[in-house]
Amino acid sequence: MKLTFDLDVLRSFVTGVELGSFAKAADRLGRSTSAVSAQLKKLEDQVSMPILRKAGRGLELTPAGETLLAYARRLLELNDEAATAMRGVDLEGWIRLGMPEDFGERVLTEVLGRFARAHPKVRIEAKVARNASLLEQIAAGSLDLVLTWDAGVAIPHAQAVGSLPMRWIGASATDAFPMPSAEHPLPLVAFEAPCLMRSAATAALDRAGIPWRISFASTSLSGIWAAVAAGLGVTVRTEIGLPANLSVLDDATTGLPPLPALGLSISQGEAELDDAAQRLREIILESLALPQRRRIGLESVR
Repeated sequence: MKLTFDLDVLRSFVTGVELGSFAKAADRLGRSTSAVSAQLKKLEDQVSMPILRKAGRGLELTPAGETLLAYARRLLELNDEAATAMRGVDLEGWIRLGMPEDFGERVLTEVLGRFARAHPKVRIEAKVARNASLLEQIAAGSLDLVLTWDAGVAIPHAQAVGSLPMRWIGASATDAFPMPSAEHPLPLVAFEAPCLMRSAATAALDRAGIPWRISFASTSLSGIWAAVAAGLGVTVRTEIGLPANLSVLDDATTGLPPLPALGLSISQGEAELDDAAQRLREIILESLALPQRRRIGLESVR
């Protein structure tokens, strides 16, 4: 007999992991903590193995739990997509969307695919551009929705959606990292100014007293990745969209200074969005799926 999962049970499981607490998940889903606890027990009985284990004062996902979480998210996503399509099958319109290059390959592809399947009558004009350009275009009314890095500029109708740590990134083939010196300053690959991550890199290096030089300046993210892969220097980006042939450099090993996190916001041109644009906004937020903590507090549930 084939195993058939209960979507309500999977939703409780996924919500608990994403909120970091199954007690909070129970509250959000309108269930009692004992009901959520029973659902978790049912899920473990179905798969015949533990999906959570004790870790300090809380619990964390087992390898089986991590595998189940990935499938649960996909099942719920497909279910929600089908439900949305049935409710919004007649949605029509035109939406102008903008994103930084970092999100162009994975997030934009996923967003456009999901939205087009659910709302084929809605036309989307997508632009991938530099952060400063996106901010200018949303302010000028040339775009309806934009995902941007937090540049410290007040933007009407903007919502912070999280943050990602900036990382030093170099070629994967690098065996040893040469310590910079006055004679041999750190070669830095970056966007042409102005650039938030370029500024963060140079400011961190200056504070640490590490000499640097711009070894390669690019107008595109693909140019930055190519220059770093070719060994022309290191760069600073987040891990979003990181190519497989590049690696995050360890601060402790390289002696490079720590870097701050960079905020991420979604902004809209108008205070109120129409139904199509609102649904696109929801899909963008769902598709970001920023990394979640593995450890979750369950004391109040079990």
